[in-house]
Amino acid sequence: MARGGRGGRGNSRFATPTNQAPRMAEHGTPGEERKLRLELKLLADVGLAGMPNAGKSTLLAATTAARPKIAPYPFTTLQPNLGVVVLDDETEFVMADIPGLIEGASKGKGLGHEFLRHIERTRILIHLLDGLSADPLGDFAAINRELAAFGHGLARKPQLAAFNKMDMPEVRERWPEIKAALEEQGYPCLAISALARDGTRELLYRAARMLAELPAEETSLAALPIFRFDEDKESFAVEWEDDGWRVRGARVERLAAITVWNLEEAVRRFQRTLERMGITEALGKAGVQPGDTVRIGEKELVWEE
Repeated sequence: MARGGRGGRGNSRFATPTNQAPRMAEHGTPGEERKLRLELKLLADVGLAGMPNAGKSTLLAATTAARPKIAPYPFTTLQPNLGVVVLDDETEFVMADIPGLIEGASKGKGLGHEFLRHIERTRILIHLLDGLSADPLGDFAAINRELAAFGHGLARKPQLAAFNKMDMPEVRERWPEIKAALEEQGYPCLAISALARDGTRELLYRAARMLAELPAEETSLAALPIFRFDEDKESFAVEWEDDGWRVRGARVERLAAITVWNLEEAVRRFQRTLERMGITEALGKAGVQPGDTVRIGEKELVWEE
């Protein structure tokens, strides 16, 4: 993202057969400076998705050593929580409790983008349905619409539906209808009670089998993207500041930084480069006058004809 500067060059680097002792040298170039905003995306095998209060934190606490805050009101979970699920000596995976989503999350409503991005790095989703909701199937469809609207491949992630709160009699009565509707849409589904820990082990083994069936992920560092900022090094701009002129441009600012100003040969080369790049002409057209201050990078020069 930000490269270090190149080292300087002494006079021996400029020697030629006809000029074996040149009075010429260069300073090193300064390193790049950038202001970056970095966004953390959790890395987990399984993500818990669902409406607020669907029971995601309860499920995480019941099946891992994680201790997320649990309370009977929406948006109790304000930050993702990670837990390691250990089913047996050979079966374990990392599970993330993603804060509850609502309709419009892909446009920033509720906790919005702040947590949708964490789902990007999960391999499968356990989509938890609140059995006490007025419309569990409507909630399921709404969350999936938000995943699709956010993009980044979220809608293509394998999902395992879990109908939660089966410890309640009214929820058990609704289960056959919900199960039939989800299976008709092609989603594997199980009934659980995260609070009573009923059906949770079967759910997690099913998730582990889904993970095992996925193609292996590419983990080589060579596969990671490398970001480079593209710059037109030849472009420049001339503008008037409060008390002088400012010349901006990657190449000319670099040249001003490496020039050794007490060496006449280096100064002459700097002037020739300004002429070749068209900067001298551009300053003249802009109205520069002898005695005006011209700033290039951190250097402040006085203009002379």
